[in-house]
Formats: sequence, C-alpha cells, structure tokens
Amino acid sequence: MSSESTESVSAPVVLPPATGEVAALLAVQRVAADRPGVISAARGLSHFGEHSLGWLAIAGVGAAAAWRRGDQPEVRRWAEAGVGAFGAHAASVIIKRVVRRRRPHDERIRVGVSTPSKLSFPSSHATSTTAAAILIGRAAGLPTAALPAVVVPPMLLSRLVLGVHYPTDVLAGAAIGAASAAAVTAGDRLFATNVATR
Repeated sequence: MSSESTESVSAPVVLPPATGEVAALLAVQRVAADRPGVISAARGLSHFGEHSLGWLAIAGVGAAAAWRRGDQPEVRRWAEAGVGAFGAHAASVIIKRVVRRRRPHDERIRVGVSTPSKLSFPSSHATSTTAAAILIGRAAGLPTAALPAVVVPPMLLSRLVLGVHYPTDVLAGAAIGAASAAAVTAGDRLFATNVATR
C-alpha cells in the first residue's frame, strides 16, 4: 500500500507597490547602488561624517594652521566651523528624539551600513555636512556656494544609497545645517562689529 505525503506550500508574500518616499528611495538604490564603487564610497562618507568627527578634524587642522600664521580672525573662523558642524549635529539629534521617525524599514530597501540609532528625521550627516561645508568654505576664503556644491549632494545621496534615510530626512538635515551655519556667521559678524566699535 502506497501513501502519498503532501507538503503545504505557502504562497509567496506579495508586497503592495511602493509609494511615496519608499518608492523614491528604492528608485535611487536601483539606479545607483549597483554601480562599481558606489557602496564603498557611500560607506566612506558615512564613517567620515559620523558624529561630525571628520569635519571637526578638518576644522582643527585649519585652526592650527591659522594659529601658526598668527592670523587670529582666521583661527576664530576655523573654530566656528568646528563648533557650527558639531552644534548642527547636536541640534539634529535633539530633533530626532522629538520627532521619533523610524529609519526606512521596508524589506525591499537594502541597508548598507550600521547606524547609532533607529531614528531617522533629520539626517545628522546631512545637517553637520551642510553646516561644515558652508563654514569651512568661509574659513578657507572660498566662494560661498563652492564647497557646499561639491560636498553636500554626495553626502545626501550616500544616505539614500545606504538605505538609512528617506529623502525628506536628508533635505531637512541640509536645511537645518544651512540655518545653523547662518546663525554662526551672523554671530561672528556681530562679534566683529562689537570689537571694531570698541
């Protein structure tokens, strides 16, 4: 007597079509993530920008070089670049804890790097990078938009390629970083005016 065993086959899970920011994030990953060198470059940017440490190092080197030349106003501007980058990062962390938006978690999104928290909005990398690019460019005497134009877009794109932020996370981060840099610049001008009128 023969017996037949039947195995229950579960139907594959069909996910609904991606919409909104998930669809945008998936589109970025489809276009960019599989290109040679993109993921490794994005990870390099991620490590450089973590807690704004790379920007703090550049600001420190700039301040030290200016100090050796005896250029006190330039020392101040480089110091402000470091303070502005770290202050922007700190502001983003506070906002994250208030907003408490989860990082992208759709199973179709490829996550390419570990993160220090599960909170997403705004992107701290975008925030500190934008502030640093504006203020470091200013300290180095570059045209206002030159360094941000070169540095900020790759950092923002890297956070999407790595699947750790939504597009609005990086855009909001860039806006907060720009506002932070504007506040530091305004404070410096006020300081310089007060010193000049004494």
